Amino acid sequence: MEEPRYRRVVVKLSGEALAGEGTFGIEVATVNRLAEEVLSVVRMGVQVAAVVGGGNIWRGAAAGHAGLDRSTADYMGMLATVINALALQAALEARGAETRVQSAIEMRQIAEPYIRRRAVRHLEKGRVVILAAGTGNPFFSTDTAAALRAAELEADVILMAKRGVDGIYDADPRLEPSARKYEQIEYLDLLQQGLGVMDSTAASLCMENGIPIIVFDFAAPGALRRVCLGEKIGTLVGGGERHDRG
Repeated sequence: MEEPRYRRVVVKLSGEALAGEGTFGIEVATVNRLAEEVLSVVRMGVQVAAVVGGGNIWRGAAAGHAGLDRSTADYMGMLATVINALALQAALEARGAETRVQSAIEMRQIAEPYIRRRAVRHLEKGRVVILAAGTGNPFFSTDTAAALRAAELEADVILMAKRGVDGIYDADPRLEPSARKYEQIEYLDLLQQGLGVMDSTAASLCMENGIPIIVFDFAAPGALRRVCLGEKIGTLVGGGERHDRG
């Protein structure tokens, strides 16, 4: 068996990724395929924590701009991420994976509360930990939740799984055919150029903790496995290794 480059990863899945070809809701076939991808790297010995978004069901920021109280709108978005987490859990367990959903907002009937040491123990036992409800606080995105959990869990890398986007470009390639793709970019360049792959709070947190980010298209067959094996696909943000250990 090939030796994976990364020992522990945080996979960031946007809500839109779970919607598949649609714009709203959950496409079961897409969730099943994502589960197969995740399971393929777990079988290689990679410890996987997945942070799920909720944009396929509800967008708190947009609702806030439309006049709904922003804190309330964001809490609604956190509940949407729990729905997506349960869908991913069901798909993984149907394929024989051991999983735990941990929520930053307590709802004991369906998920464990997020406890860092417990999450680490689950990962060490080979369980997929699905992290829901963002950070548990309004005004923070699930990108920031991914950066925070990656720092807490000492993940080697954040894998930003995008739908139909194979990396970071200097302009929107759908609007600018001449847009140039970056093979690698530094955190500061990402922030200063406002490239929009993740919000500035999340990018700053990754920079402060030396957490690499790889942005790639999950729709390509076997993409997650290839990234975990160290193949150069997508765009690497920051260095190739965490630099805060020891």
